[in-house]
Amino acid sequence: MSIHNFGDISVVRVTEQWGPGFAPEVLYPDWDPKLLEQHRELMIPTCFDEAQNRFISSIHTWVLKTPRHVTLIDSCGGNYKDRPALPRFHQQNLPFLARLAEAGVTPEQVDYVCCTHLHVDHCGWNTQLRDGRWVPTFPNAKYVFSKAEHDHWSGPAGRSGFNAGVYEDSVLPVVASGQADIIDGNGEIGNGLVLHSTPGHSPGHVAIEVAGRGRRGLFSGDIMHQPLQVFRPDWNSTFCDDPEKARASRRWLLEYAADERATVFTAHFAGSSAGCVTRRGDLFDWCFA
Repeated sequence: MSIHNFGDISVVRVTEQWGPGFAPEVLYPDWDPKLLEQHRELMIPTCFDEAQNRFISSIHTWVLKTPRHVTLIDSCGGNYKDRPALPRFHQQNLPFLARLAEAGVTPEQVDYVCCTHLHVDHCGWNTQLRDGRWVPTFPNAKYVFSKAEHDHWSGPAGRSGFNAGVYEDSVLPVVASGQADIIDGNGEIGNGLVLHSTPGHSPGHVAIEVAGRGRRGLFSGDIMHQPLQVFRPDWNSTFCDDPEKARASRRWLLEYAADERATVFTAHFAGSSAGCVTRRGDLFDWCFA
């Protein structure tokens, strides 16, 4: 495991699954293969499988430890969830909790679970199946997500489409147990993290910032799915809810990360999944950390 340190704060990735995901033209409506050729050294073989013509995608949780708290950023797809529209996440049976234990964390030790948004692959381990019921996986944790995100998926949107059923089995049990901390807008949360409203990919998407001893980290969620979007921030994914807001949030993230020299902890990049953004005039560059 690669550990990133921010003074007395550490960040480590715990992977649920990794491998070929979407074909380029499926993930990006504006796909241009010339961009892949321009960045072959960065993308191949780490982030793109030429034989299968698919991006390589990592599904993981970031574990953030401070002297006082253990925080999980996003919680992957979860086990035994009914996801027929997305076969990759349908009825999984993966040893995620064992991998979390390898990182030195038991479910009882988790203080916060922060979801950048409530899509299928970011909140699945919020709950687990026990005696036929969905119950919170982390019994002592506060689960943090934005009000706009909660309100959207608790309504009709949560009952149809690719994200159908996610609110019911992965969010509602947390709300019912009294463990939800629903935040409206930007601001600090109790464990020293800062939420930045970054709507577009989903209505209430947030980026999460951590700072320590002069260093900053940004957990970017699905503002970007692959490194190529650093070079083409106008590219949205097929799953972006509001195209213009998604582009604005992506531009903000890249500018902020470059100006503050922040390490960006992505949700789906392969390789180390973390890296740094630099400016090239009006353009941006990416380097894995």
